[in-house]
Amino acid sequence: MARIKLELPSTFPFSTTIPIRITDINYGNHLGNDAVLSIIHEARMQFLQHHNLSELSFSGASLIMSDVAIEFKNEGFYGDVITVQVTASDFSRVGFDLFYRLTKQADEKETVIAVAKTGMICFDYNARKVVAVPEEAKGKLISL
Repeated sequence: MARIKLELPSTFPFSTTIPIRITDINYGNHLGNDAVLSIIHEARMQFLQHHNLSELSFSGASLIMSDVAIEFKNEGFYGDVITVQVTASDFSRVGFDLFYRLTKQADEKETVIAVAKTGMICFDYNARKVVAVPEEAKGKLISL
């Protein structure tokens, strides 16, 4: 069976740290796959806020996630602090991709926990339709 293989951009101009909470731990006593999606959502919110944007206030549009891909690389445990790097790439008329790289430091070594990509589409929730990526927002995200 073919596995998902993400090709990451070479640079990640934004990063934040997010601690693994006890509610992020599954029955295997490690970071759950559902929690990784939650962590990248938090990182996305911080990334957008860093650019004075949000999912509901994206320079006149809103954002809706069209797809997600996650490659799980290593375990994370309660108490680990994850560094999440984020970058925007692959802009089209109505959307773009956000890439994420999740790492932790242990014993002076960086370990990749997961890499991910979310496809983001610009959306008008009042009209219930897809809209073009606002140039202002695009400019903020690609001028990194």
